[in-house]
Amino acid sequence: MTEVLIVGAGPAGLLLASELRLAGVDTVVLERHPRRPDFCRGFNLNARALDLLARRGLAERLIAEGRQVPHAAFSGLPVTLTLAGAHTGHPYSLGIPQTRVEEVLEQHALDLGADIRRGHELLTLEQDFESVTATVSADGGEYRIRAAYLVGCDGGRSTVRKRAGIDFPGTAATRFSLLGDVELADPQALPFGVTTGPGGSVFAIPRPGYVRVITTDRRPPADQDTPVTLDLLQTAVDEALGRHVELRAPRWLTRFGDAARQAAEYVRGRIVLAGDAAHIHPPAGAIGVNLALDDAFNLGWKLAATVRGTAPAHLLDSYHAERHAAGAHVLANTRAQVLLGEPGAPGDRLAPLTDLLTRVARHPDGNRALAETVTGLDTRYETLPDTGHPWLGRLAPDLTLTTGHGRTRLSELLAPGRGVLLDLTGGTDVRATAAGWADRVDLVTATCPDHPDLDAVLLRPDGHTAWLRTAEDDDGTDGLRQALRHWYGAA
Repeated sequence: MTEVLIVGAGPAGLLLASELRLAGVDTVVLERHPRRPDFCRGFNLNARALDLLARRGLAERLIAEGRQVPHAAFSGLPVTLTLAGAHTGHPYSLGIPQTRVEEVLEQHALDLGADIRRGHELLTLEQDFESVTATVSADGGEYRIRAAYLVGCDGGRSTVRKRAGIDFPGTAATRFSLLGDVELADPQALPFGVTTGPGGSVFAIPRPGYVRVITTDRRPPADQDTPVTLDLLQTAVDEALGRHVELRAPRWLTRFGDAARQAAEYVRGRIVLAGDAAHIHPPAGAIGVNLALDDAFNLGWKLAATVRGTAPAHLLDSYHAERHAAGAHVLANTRAQVLLGEPGAPGDRLAPLTDLLTRVARHPDGNRALAETVTGLDTRYETLPDTGHPWLGRLAPDLTLTTGHGRTRLSELLAPGRGVLLDLTGGTDVRATAAGWADRVDLVTATCPDHPDLDAVLLRPDGHTAWLRTAEDDDGTDGLRQALRHWYGAA
């Protein structure tokens, strides 16, 4: 029996496999496609995703290849959301193909010992109190595999979610768009950005060797799975612009809508959902892959501790509590962006809201707050105890520290995927309190000149602050002991 079976080798599945392997968990990944697709779904990693990847040493190689854009994507407002001054170590969006991100994540997972099986498709699953058994199709035959836990990372039409009977409530799509990666007969006929014509608009994004063209599907079919043809996209583009722009050599043609749905349960017994299997939303803000990575970071260490038997009883359920709430926020803000971006006549009923948000976005503090909201940089999880410090529950800054071995970054200490307790004063009370958790939490004695007010900080393996003591606090280590028990179980 394998310990964890992951269905889906997209960003969520690949990163989750790496996180589990860091903890020594036996992990098998099933992917129904025999090879990676030859098209690219997205081209954006946001600031929070980069902050998280940096905690495992994965960000720098991607940053070296990508293009940095110092603002966050937000549809429907005539104001750019800047990331300057935001609470992040990466104040920019990174333009990089999702296919390249997946290559890096897959190699990382393989290096750590994950078993990735391409061309293996999940057919059925059944769970009992001890395990989940999956039936898999591969090489013209079938086999069964039993796992302690099964995680569905298999996209918006998740087989895992459907087979597990998990509800997927939300709103159905009411507007559809056509997307095509094509070549232009005349490269000058469609400039970068939005071109508006008498029948609508066309959004063009130049890519090496082709152009991504997006326009409204004005007559979507009853069956949304009806294949998109080049003739269909050509007609839609010509009608929107009121002129002919010849498209040819299609690489990828698809249709997408503005549906927004979220799984009622991210955890049901021994079945867990992450990424698009747990939520779908409008593409506004280019948040999809970033949200999937966020899910995987939150889930990995919790599932590993559960498999190992060291987790407190509530730990896996906290994945649902934290990420369901975060997913709901994304659904809300992407739907808001769709509404703000809808074309309307003068006096449209949303005009006052657009005006209000524009005024907010033009104020430096309001601009930063909106940028942090749409990128997830404002993500804050509940902590016990909560003393009100602004770091609590949030991703801790990537502190520069001095230890007995020299200077280091907090991200380097988090790279092994374990909890970290920073003792910044050399206090014997912190070391004595944490001794019973040394198998799960690394105690690091260091100094932090940039934050002389800090005495000690407890970090979860995903980098979020679980407990913090400053020089002004007088609660000793009672709060530390409570936090250690809450996140890491008994001493």
